[in-house]
Amino acid sequence: MSEWRKDPIVDRWVIISTERGKRPNDYKDILEEKKTQECPLCVGKEKLTPPEIMAYREPGSQNDTPGWWVRVVPNKYPALRIEEESSLSQHGIYMAMNGIGAHELIVESYRHEPGLDTQTEKQVEEVIWVWRERSLDLRKDSRLKYIQIFKNTGPVAGASLEHTHSQLIATPLVPVEVGQELEGAREYASRHGSCIYCDIVSQEIAEQYRVVVESENFLSFNPFASRFPFETWIIPKEHQYDFGQIREEMVRDLAGILRTTLRKISVMIKNIPYNMVLHTSPVNIREEGYYHWHLEIMPRLTIMAGFELGTGYFINPTPPEMAAQALRDTEEFYPLHERSNQEVYHYV
Repeated sequence: MSEWRKDPIVDRWVIISTERGKRPNDYKDILEEKKTQECPLCVGKEKLTPPEIMAYREPGSQNDTPGWWVRVVPNKYPALRIEEESSLSQHGIYMAMNGIGAHELIVESYRHEPGLDTQTEKQVEEVIWVWRERSLDLRKDSRLKYIQIFKNTGPVAGASLEHTHSQLIATPLVPVEVGQELEGAREYASRHGSCIYCDIVSQEIAEQYRVVVESENFLSFNPFASRFPFETWIIPKEHQYDFGQIREEMVRDLAGILRTTLRKISVMIKNIPYNMVLHTSPVNIREEGYYHWHLEIMPRLTIMAGFELGTGYFINPTPPEMAAQALRDTEEFYPLHERSNQEVYHYV
């Protein structure tokens, strides 16, 4: 029997449709045609991208040359530009603003591979350090109010390049989705005197129905009101509202649980397309101490059609309890590539 489920954070209901249900093994491997054109993100092709903003590279190597293992460059076709002047205009009932912001591309490995799941745990750790470093640097521009880190994997999820990469877009506005989460967290804190995300973590650990992986500092689980089949969140057990607060031991732990989660998802459904977003507190405005940063992994196995677009309600044909059980049971066997120059990895 189908069931309406309410997200405990935002005012959003989801239909868990067991009537049209799909079990985990009903999702076939998603075959994608491999791209054959020259990859601008591979080592040795540095001149095909805009000049790098930063990189973790071997001592003595020069910018925009080989020797790097994580590299950040401006997006070649940016949605927003940091050089824009801040200017607001109004015409009748319509309001507009210059395209101020930042759009960066994080090349997550010098190897030509499609995802983080085939990287070493140390390499994933390095990517997380870059996310943090760019987040802390960009917030120095007081015009920026939110820094969105996200990753698209597979053409269905919007990735135009196969080479593993994530992106960062900094905006002068707080996104609507994040604003709804902030409001939900604020209202819950005013009623209960506690963090809704912390209470979710406590209940998920106690019940274990939707837990995928648990580590010392993080929990990976399928949300109660999952919008998508195998939607998985990774959240710190400790209350932290700002991703920039993450500590060194937490970065190591996050690298492990993120890689494990992605490997389980990718092993269970080969070539699975997904979007991953990091939701964190806004910057350069009041502190949102009741918020709780987290990663959301959203596989793209269903299509939003007329009902979803017209109503805003999601229909998920795979209950999160079933999805979590399947992911827990999935062995994360994967061939890994070991770096030859691990001794020059970044440390703080």
